Amino acid sequence: MTDTPAPKSAARSRLAMTWDSDVAHAFRRSPVAMISTAVTVLLIASAVFAPLIAPHDPFNPATLNLMNGFTPPGQANMFTGESFVLGTDDQGRDVLSTILYGLRISLFVGFAAVGFAMVLGITLGLIAGYVGGVVETVIMRVADVQLTFPAILVAMLIFGVAKGITPPEYRNDVAIWVLIIAIGLSDWVQFARVVRGATMVEKSKEYVQAARLIGRSPAAIMLRHILPNVLSPVLVIATISLALAIIAEATLSFLGVGAPPTEPSLGTLIRIGQGFLFSGEWWILFFPACTLLVLALAVNLLGDWLRDALNPRLR
Repeated sequence: MTDTPAPKSAARSRLAMTWDSDVAHAFRRSPVAMISTAVTVLLIASAVFAPLIAPHDPFNPATLNLMNGFTPPGQANMFTGESFVLGTDDQGRDVLSTILYGLRISLFVGFAAVGFAMVLGITLGLIAGYVGGVVETVIMRVADVQLTFPAILVAMLIFGVAKGITPPEYRNDVAIWVLIIAIGLSDWVQFARVVRGATMVEKSKEYVQAARLIGRSPAAIMLRHILPNVLSPVLVIATISLALAIIAEATLSFLGVGAPPTEPSLGTLIRIGQGFLFSGEWWILFFPACTLLVLALAVNLLGDWLRDALNPRLR
């Protein structure tokens, strides 16, 4: 008699349940969701494996040839005879390679900033919704005050203050982390407000009352009982916030207060290309801008679909 290993059966059962779930069914019936997911995954994979698939290392001076500068897309350079799919910039760097490497910085900043904002917002939202009283009033009034200012201005203010207190010799080294903190601190409010509202609903339910009766601590109740039940809207907000964080990073870098020139993001590449737009080298700006547009649009469409799919009123 042969026994089927229980872990494999359980794994297959969970996979089958996931495949037959309402969300998976809605995903299979939505071309927009499938296309946006495919585009997002493709861009993320391209960024992760950029060192392997990029034709050149655009930030290694040893591989650059200034004679290749301003080579149009798909045309051979008149001096070296080399051709590049998307052309080159003023320093002879392959635009395709710079986009792949810049995409890594933009995605890293976006994911890290959203993760930081999510942790901070969820923590403060749980505390405000569960504890209430003066603690809730202070947290939510701070959130209300921050909402009166545009997020990009808040990020610029935080970035400027952090850069000002950082020694000049370390500014380029910590610029990416300062950028992450600045965007994260400008984006935590929406997480906190949603989690606070959901926590206020959940804390009055019977399972929370039962956890109190058996002596569970408030921290354990918030983390093990309430938090899992308020994560659905947080996931939707995080997906949409990812696109906004990437755009915020590109905006800050375009304004010259974001990623340093030694680690250029898509926003930095757009800022560099803007200087050559009216002299005829349109491709230096066009291709990074199109990449940013496609990435932001794909993530936004995915977030919109996820919001509708997880909303029981729309099923």
